[in-house]
Amino acid sequence: MTEQQQPTNQPIFSVERLYIKDLSFENPNAPEVYQRSSDPTVEFNLGTGVKPKGDDRYEVTLQINARVKHGEDVLFLVDVTYAGLFLLRNLPQEHLEPTLGIECPHIIFPYARRVISDMVTEGGFKPMVLDPINFAALYHQSREQGAMDN
Repeated sequence: MTEQQQPTNQPIFSVERLYIKDLSFENPNAPEVYQRSSDPTVEFNLGTGVKPKGDDRYEVTLQINARVKHGEDVLFLVDVTYAGLFLLRNLPQEHLEPTLGIECPHIIFPYARRVISDMVTEGGFKPMVLDPINFAALYHQSREQGAMDN
């Protein structure tokens, strides 16, 4: 079949672009911070967002921030917003939200994880390797929480 003969109502899911939207690393107590030997504590936050961009395109963002402390002293802060521009055409409505809330962040996550690890290493610390994230569980938990809030 030529391109013109292919059905135009076939579902399309395409990654058009992946990119860093925002990036920040702070090392406020260097160089004294490098003399700490005990295990630090980590405060970790994760968020996702979706913005329609027209023509069946959606920008999906994954925000990750971590504050690593030793006692009350901040060792470092890292904030990354990594985004993707996705084309989703002819998807049934019941599949659109889960695709945007689960599949798209799942595609973005390895890129954000690499950036965080690289930044932390360049900041003079051991690499911070984030564990895999179950975006399906987070999506369903968010949906249940939203239903309870209504």
